[in-house]
Amino acid sequence: MTSSLASSLASLDEAERQAILAGLTEDQAKELLWDWRFWARPNQIAPEGIWNTWLALAGRGFGKTEAGAQWVRERVAAGARSIALVAETQKDLEEVMVARLVAIHPPEEAPAVRFKPVRLLWPNGAVALGYNGNEPDQLRGPEFDTAWVDELAKYRYARDTWDMLQFTMRSGNDPRAFVTTTPRPIPVIREILVDPMTVVTRGSTFDNAENLPAQFLAKLKTRYEGTRLGRQELNAEILDDVPGALWSRAMIDAALVRSLPPMQRVVVAVDPSGTKGATDGGDSIGIVVAGKGIDGTAYVMADRTCKLSPDGWGRRAVEAYSEFDADRIVAERNFGGAMVEHVIRTVDRSVSYKEVTASRGKVARAEPVAALYEQGRVKHVAGLADLEDQMCAMTPDGFIGDGSPDRADALVWAVTELMLGDGYNPATWIGAFADG
Repeated sequence: MTSSLASSLASLDEAERQAILAGLTEDQAKELLWDWRFWARPNQIAPEGIWNTWLALAGRGFGKTEAGAQWVRERVAAGARSIALVAETQKDLEEVMVARLVAIHPPEEAPAVRFKPVRLLWPNGAVALGYNGNEPDQLRGPEFDTAWVDELAKYRYARDTWDMLQFTMRSGNDPRAFVTTTPRPIPVIREILVDPMTVVTRGSTFDNAENLPAQFLAKLKTRYEGTRLGRQELNAEILDDVPGALWSRAMIDAALVRSLPPMQRVVVAVDPSGTKGATDGGDSIGIVVAGKGIDGTAYVMADRTCKLSPDGWGRRAVEAYSEFDADRIVAERNFGGAMVEHVIRTVDRSVSYKEVTASRGKVARAEPVAALYEQGRVKHVAGLADLEDQMCAMTPDGFIGDGSPDRADALVWAVTELMLGDGYNPATWIGAFADG
């Protein structure tokens, strides 16, 4: 069955299509089963025309993975010979991208797969090599005519990975890349969007309603429709900075570092939720690791926030204390009072522990920490997207994100402990800092 016939069938109404399908031979029916152009929605098909990058910004469940895998299959059939497959992690590369690529081919056309490193070989000689967004330097050296990049907005080193990939796209007469991602407002996504050689497809989770359980969609609508998280994860909107937020994306991007100096001091900050975590659907327990370098700058090194039982989050905090050779665990005296210290001491009685008290509101505590970012005195390692999303939702009127700013609160306690000291007073801090 030709693709033109499959496309014609797809354009018919249901009754006409069923009548024609009923008359197909068994071989024709099998061929149609593997014909992507028949089953795909229009926004899952590669655009016509001249372009270098196809950017699909789509919500979860849209069918981005299927579109990416099928595009690679079509490129191979059209003559592509060297393909880059780039995922956020090695696990995603193997279990999502490679697994789907193998599954969409008829058995006689499927590529053979080798792991460690990932390499796919098609019967026609096309070869795909696998990479992940945690190791952008892997992309130095090879040449490709085709690249599928999945969930770029989530990568730890999104810009570095994208930049390295651009140098490899020099094989063949028409090298092209397909980026499939749920959007986040990071600079590299914005730059790809405005590139004149980019074509953009946008899609919602609900575009794929026919293939998703009705109960699942109803739950998503009830819980997330109209929220910032829903607009990003379901409707695939790239959300701009919140006007007046204490942190902007530009501030956080400017704070990113690839390496750390030796540390004078390291703390693990804990923001308890006052709930049982995993057992009662409560908020997460914020756990953030930060250090003060020998250069006097604060470095946010890890986010170990979790939604676990008291024993679970207590162990998570103590494990971070040990892993980073921390000097102290700092925890807010919250709903449970001495409960937080008891949880920590139950895991390890030898831990150096300090209790801090929230005598001021979240915004008052956060504002001087945000000022340190403006002055370039706080830096971040890559890979803290969830924490950074919460920071950018902190406004002078409070937190406008979903749930509690557990990660951001823990960050504020950590940086306050390292940079502002026990004598910190928000009414006098700015003037004193300027004088000093």
